[in-house]
This record gives sequence, C-alpha cells and structure tokens, in this order.
Amino acid sequence: MQPIRPNVLDFEASGFGNDSYPIEVGVVLGSGQKYCALIRPAGNWVYWDEQAEQVHGLSRDTLLDYGKPIRQVAVELNEFLADRTVYCDGWVVDKPWLSRLFYQSGLQPSFYLSALELILKETQMEIWSQTKRQVIQEFAMHRHRASTDALIIQETYARTRQLSGAGGYALA
Repeated sequence: MQPIRPNVLDFEASGFGNDSYPIEVGVVLGSGQKYCALIRPAGNWVYWDEQAEQVHGLSRDTLLDYGKPIRQVAVELNEFLADRTVYCDGWVVDKPWLSRLFYQSGLQPSFYLSALELILKETQMEIWSQTKRQVIQEFAMHRHRASTDALIIQETYARTRQLSGAGGYALA
C-alpha cells in the first residue's frame, strides 16, 4: 500500500526578519506533480540578508534576471493548487510570505495553506528529525531550495506515517 502523501509547499526568502519576502516557491502534490518558480522581487521589496543567501544560494541578481513576475507566480500557483489544501512545515513564516506574494499580485489564493503539524500524529513528530535526516541522506538532496525542501517534507511525512502506524485518513 502506498503511503498517503500531502500536498506540500515551501518558500525560500530574502531573509528571516519581518521585512523578508518570498524569492522562490516549490510545491509537490500528493500525486507527485511539481511546481517551482523563482520570484522576481517587487520594486519595494529591497530587504536582503546575506546569511539567507548563504543558505539558499540565490543572489538578488539571479532573481532579477531569471525570476518570474509576482503576478505570474500567483496565477500559476492558483491554477496548480485550485481548491486544494497545501501544507507547510514553517507556517509562521510561510503564511506571511504567501500573503505578501498574493497581496503584491493583487490576487487572492484559490487554495488553503495549513500547518503540517495539524496532520502529524505525536508518534510521527517523535521520529520526524531522524527520518528527515535519513531522507536527505538517501536522496542525496543537500541543496536547500524550495522544491527540494517540499519533496523532503512530503517524503518525511509519508515515511513517518508508515513507520508510526498512523491511522488512515484522506488528505485534500
């Protein structure tokens, strides 16, 4: 039996503070479909943290050269995630970044972002860190980027669910 896989979204950002904004979004659906985009910063999005750049490896110049316009990313996310619930492992930062992206685009999300913790059983949480390290090592996914992180989170969820014998319920 295939383990249940939630829809997962992850962002990379310009920094870690209140002035930070999303610079990349990655999504993986339970079906395995993926979406990833670099986000070109808006003119009023100027905060940049060198330490964050060290983590994700994306420069502001790369985003200006190769990032998609904010509205285009919002439209594509809405089309890809329409009427779905998507989960993130850092809701306290991912939700504000999602809100900033959509506010700047002038659109509203057509999907619902929820905290991954809301669908994790306690037994999954107990083995989460160890399982995540194993997933990263096994998949050789050492690049800290949005799409990679979303896939790691989804796989870790599926494995912890299977290992902990968590009860069955469908994910939207």
